[in-house]
Parts: sequence; C-alpha cells; structure tokens
Amino acid sequence: MAIAVTLGVLAQLTEKLLTPSAPPASRALMPATSDGEAATNDFIRYYSERVKRDPEESRSQNALSEYYLQRVRETGNEDYLPLAVTAAQTSLETVPAARNLGGLLALAHAEFSNHAFAAARQHAEQLVQLEPDKGESYAVLGDAALELGDYDTVDAAYRKMESLQEDNAGTATRLARLALLYGKPEEAQRQLQTALCLLGAMSHPPNETINWSRWQLGEVAFATGNYPKAEKEYRAILKTSPSYFRALGSLARVRAAQHDYPQAISYYEEAVRIVPTLDAMASLGDLYLLTGREPDAAVRYDLVEQLGEHSRKIHGTPYDRNFALFLADHEKKPELAYELARSEYHAGRRDIYGADALAWTALKAGRVQEAETASKEALRLSTWDPKLLYRAGMIARAAGDESLAASYLQRALALSPEFDPLQAAKAREALAVK
Repeated sequence: MAIAVTLGVLAQLTEKLLTPSAPPASRALMPATSDGEAATNDFIRYYSERVKRDPEESRSQNALSEYYLQRVRETGNEDYLPLAVTAAQTSLETVPAARNLGGLLALAHAEFSNHAFAAARQHAEQLVQLEPDKGESYAVLGDAALELGDYDTVDAAYRKMESLQEDNAGTATRLARLALLYGKPEEAQRQLQTALCLLGAMSHPPNETINWSRWQLGEVAFATGNYPKAEKEYRAILKTSPSYFRALGSLARVRAAQHDYPQAISYYEEAVRIVPTLDAMASLGDLYLLTGREPDAAVRYDLVEQLGEHSRKIHGTPYDRNFALFLADHEKKPELAYELARSEYHAGRRDIYGADALAWTALKAGRVQEAETASKEALRLSTWDPKLLYRAGMIARAAGDESLAASYLQRALALSPEFDPLQAAKAREALAVK
C-alpha cells in the first residue's frame, strides 16, 4: 500500500505541472540556472501553456523537454522522462532536425536520461555533423558512448569538447568521471574541484550542478576510504540544500561505514521520504536487517522490487542494472537477476558496470565460467571501485582460484574497508576461510 501511495503522488505531480498557469513575468524571463526548483516548476507551467495554445511552437517544446529533465535532476522523479522525450519528438515532427538543432539536442538529452543510449548516440552523431564546432554535441556523444562502453569514442569526444570550450565546468566533470574509470582518483578530484571553482565564479551559479559536482567529490572520497572527507562534502551540500536526497543517502552510507546504524537509518529514512530511490531503499532494508528489524527489512525489500518493476514499465528501455544487482546481493530470484543483466548487456550497454552486473548475476545463477569472463571485462580499465574488486574476488573464489580471490578481496577492503555493510562483511568472512 505504501508504494502505491508513493508512486501515485509521483504520477500526480506530472498532472499538476501540466495545469496551465503562466509564471510571473520576471520568472518567465529568468535564465534556467538563476533559481531553484520553484523556478523549474514555473517554467514547466509556462511552456506547457504555450504548447497547449500552439503545439507546433517548436522552441517552447524544446524548452519544455529540457525543463522536464531539469526536474528529474532536482527531484529524482523519473516519471518526467517520458514527457521530456515526447516534447522533443513533437518539436522535431514540426520542424526537421536540420532547422531545429535545439530539438535534436533536447531529444538526445531526453533519450540519454531515459537510458536509450544507442538512440542518444545516434542523434549526437547527427548533431556533430550539423554543428561540428559546438562542444555540447560532443558532450552528448561522449556521455552516450560512455554508457555503451565505447571508451575510445568517449575519450575523443571529451577531448574535442575540451578543445572547443576552455574553462568549462561540464568538461571538467566529464574528465573527472573518465579519470575515475581509468583508476586515477586524484585526477578525478582535481577536475571536480576545477568544476566547482568555475561554477562558483558564475554570476548565477546553478545550484543543482554545484550540488551534483560536490556530491561526486564525496563519492570519490568514499570509494577510496576517506570517510571524513566524504562526510564533509555531503554536509556542505546539505547546508544549502537540506532536501538533496543524494547527499542524505550518501551521508547515511558514511554513518553506516562508521557503524553508527541508528543515525544512518535516520538519514536513509529521510532520503527515501523525499525520493524513494531503489538503492537507498535497499540500503535502508540492509540496516534494518543488521539491527534486528527483520520485518521492516522485508517490507523495504518488497518495496525495492515494486520500484524496479515500476521503473521498467514507465520507461520501456533497459533500466534494470541496479535492480538486478539488488536481487543478486540479496540472493533473490537469481535467474531473473541474470536475465535482466544479460539482456541489458547484450542489448548494447557494454560498459564496465554492465559487465560487472552480468558477472555478479551469472555467479548467483550458477554460471561461474560466464561470470569469470564478464568479470575480466569489468576490470579492463583498472577502475578503483571496491565493489568491482569485491565481486571479482568472490567470482575467483567460486572458480577455485584462492590466490586471485584473496588479492581482489584484500584490495577492495584496503581501498574502502566498509564499502557496503553486508558485502564488506562477506569479503572479510571469505578471507578468513582457509
């Protein structure tokens, strides 16, 4: 019943935002980054009214699509994604892409956010042909290629973006992610600090982008075991944005790593009240389990499964990786978990995290040889991620290679000793077994 109410509220938000209501004149003319969530809502109402009066007004459709995506970034509510796709498609049906580059860009952005990465890449390539000197075209191309595992294209696109847009925060955050993938956390941190400096120097700094960049700094710190640094970043976000659900969930994870389970539970409960994300809900269930609240944990795990199904039905695109990993981590429905991960991977999303999900679910489904092969793919960039190393260690152990297993497990725990309340404990248990 709780999940139905939660998702019902999320669905109702879309209907409310589509109710015609023009914003105050001052806000109608404001740039997108000059205000917070209230401004985004006003813009959505404003452009919804415009396209209701004239559905063929392509610029308003483009703007509406981008503001729907902004709303997703601000709230985590994925139910706006289909609306963003539809607005961009309607724009391009009215004015073809060659004369409507804004519509093509909006569609590529919407497809990317909706995990239709192959389509986003195709439209980004079209943008590059039409606008070879625009950095944003290469940004979308690189982002889509990254999710598809084509890292040579990613590197070329981001470097081209860098050459076209000096001192650009978007370039810096992308180079940070690339550095982290290639096992260079110090470089990732440097790029994120650069991005924050550039954002802070803007006359109207975008709060959501600043929060996301600082959150990424916290994520890098956590992944490398620097829990005090991670906490500092998350708390800095919450000082100005107390309802930023990503920082709340990550702060809960820090508290769990420090074995302060009551405080961690409190933060997770607050985070899922704001946005009931699958990962935070699962982590909350894990902490309930660790503190002897098995019935509460069971309820949360059931909610995770319903959220996973909801996401699949709403988006109609491969959106199953986190759900598959949840099932595998908790020894639930191994064949379903494997099929979800395998389908996404073989549908074209062959990045290292897709390989990792395939490897882990294959292991849980008893396909050890396939798990070994996929695990090697997951580690091919030498990424510093304790979860990747942990899963590789457990797979090597199942394959009978105790030496390799111990190496991976020791590296995972050395990198971030409490990377996950349940899985880190299992890593230590595996190392203790001779």
